[in-house]
Amino acid sequence: MSFWLQTGNPETLEVGSGEDMADATGQMYPMGTEDAILFWNRVPVRLEYRYDIPVLLDDLVSLLEEVQSPEFSQTEVYWGSDTFSAEWNIVRDGDSLRIDSRWNGVHGSYESLLNDRSQLTVRIDSFVAEWLKVLRRITSDLAIRHVRLEDDDIATRAETLLAKAN
Repeated sequence: MSFWLQTGNPETLEVGSGEDMADATGQMYPMGTEDAILFWNRVPVRLEYRYDIPVLLDDLVSLLEEVQSPEFSQTEVYWGSDTFSAEWNIVRDGDSLRIDSRWNGVHGSYESLLNDRSQLTVRIDSFVAEWLKVLRRITSDLAIRHVRLEDDDIATRAETLLAKAN
C-alpha cells in the first residue's frame, strides 16, 4: 500500500482540561515521545503527537467527513504545521482518491523525495481507516486521562467518525 499510518504507543501526561481537542492533545503528549509515522509512497513522514497532530486535527476531521460524503468530488487541504507542511489537492475517482501533493516542510527534510512522489491514489475506505487509527489513539488517550474539553465539537465529530467505522 502506498499510504498508511503507524500510530505507535506514545507516552501521555496528566491533563486536567483543555480548550479543545487540539489544545488537549498538544498538552497530553510530552516532547520526545514516540511519533506517528505517515507512509506516503514508501517515504516515512514523522508526525509529532505534541506539535504536528494538534495542528492537523480540525482539518483532518473535516476532511474525513467530507471524503465519505457521496456528493464529494474534490477538495484542497493545507497541512500547516512547521514540520508537516503540505498542500493536497484531492479528487474523487470512483471509490478512490487521487491526491496531488506539494510538500513544503517535514521532519528529516524529505520534501524533495516526497515531491518526486507527489501523486498518490488510495481507496477512500483505506484513506479514512488509516487516519482513524490516529483519531482512535488520541480519543482513547484523552478518555484514559479523563481530559475535560471546554469545546468538544471536534472530539465529538471524531468519535462519530470512529463509531461509524465500527
